[in-house]
Amino acid sequence: MYTNAAAIASTPQYHFSSFSCCSWQWNKNKVTSFSPSQKPPFSPLKPPPTLLISATSLSDGDFVNDEDENPITISSSPNGSTAAKGSGTTARGRRLLRIREEKRKREYDRLHNYPSWAKVLEDACKNDEELRAVLGDSIGNPEHMRKRVEERIRTKGRDFLKSKTGSVLAFKVSFRDFNPIDSYIWFELYGAPSDRDVDLIGSVIQSWYVLGRLGSFNSSNLQLANSSLEYDPLYDAEKGSKVMPSSFHDISDVEFQDNWGRVWVDLGTSDYFAIDVLLNCLTVLSSEYLGIQQVVFGGRNMGDWEEGMTSPEYGYKYFKI
Repeated sequence: MYTNAAAIASTPQYHFSSFSCCSWQWNKNKVTSFSPSQKPPFSPLKPPPTLLISATSLSDGDFVNDEDENPITISSSPNGSTAAKGSGTTARGRRLLRIREEKRKREYDRLHNYPSWAKVLEDACKNDEELRAVLGDSIGNPEHMRKRVEERIRTKGRDFLKSKTGSVLAFKVSFRDFNPIDSYIWFELYGAPSDRDVDLIGSVIQSWYVLGRLGSFNSSNLQLANSSLEYDPLYDAEKGSKVMPSSFHDISDVEFQDNWGRVWVDLGTSDYFAIDVLLNCLTVLSSEYLGIQQVVFGGRNMGDWEEGMTSPEYGYKYFKI
């Protein structure tokens, strides 16, 4: 037994001590003799050496790790030495954990702190393809949704806020002893017109009159009406110049009392398809901009119209032709 102990004692022993910049030092112990009654000064099974890292090069809490390796945390011991120990997680694992935490936070904010206007936009996207195209992949992110809408407004300008104010119902058309050279044309609206509505209807009537005054409504010279435009058509300018001219003779200002409007016309020698042109214009005007209930050709008094009442205080408005 002592022979084996002596043999072990004669074996060189290596001791590790910490130095700056992780330097290593080993010493060979001298073999001393001892009596059989004495215990050996060392254990036959010595634990593996402990890795120590100098505290001068790393501070407490630093990590020594590779991107995909287990990190080593640097911590100070009570006696002043600095030891390294592993945290048990990888950099990739920490990244995934951080992503999951951010996703969980966004989901919580969406459920508890989501703006009401963003919810309204998301609901509207279900039935509005144009709005869905504007928001795109920003749905679910209020900040990106707000930026998309603001960008759309800057791009489209005032037209973005322009709503369709017309009527989905077609207006009625009737004739009451209509005389083309001395009659009123009446317009019944759904409500009292605003200044904008007066300007719209007045501008349409004025344009119609200018075209008629210049002889546009002349059925005697419709050379291209029934021609095919697949091939270059021929227009006989000399024939057009020899046609008997036809033009409007006169027109009054467009007047309004409450929801009724009227204009007096003298179509002169213009053809009746001038009325078709006017009705085509009023159809689009009614459906897109302001609702028209009915259009009446002829008649003297419609609705509550009062002759001679021209006071703005009683709802009178007019458009100067």
